[in-house]
Amino acid sequence: MTKKNQHVVPHGDDWAVKGAGNSKATSIHSTQAEAINRGKEIAQNQKSELLIHGQNGRIREKNSYGNDPYPPKG
Repeated sequence: MTKKNQHVVPHGDDWAVKGAGNSKATSIHSTQAEAINRGKEIAQNQKSELLIHGQNGRIREKNSYGNDPYPPKG
């Protein structure tokens, strides 16, 4: 399994979890909270990032579940 970042995006009246670069949704949920929970599970399993988009489609939050460098660079 590849380490694809997961995106929570609007999907009509619902919310979808999509892997980066995927055209199809991994899962579709009736609320953003449900989609975030599922996306978080996938991102933790893959040690990748979860990017949460708002209703307007813009990224509003990012959470990393990978091997981040500590201390952070910069």
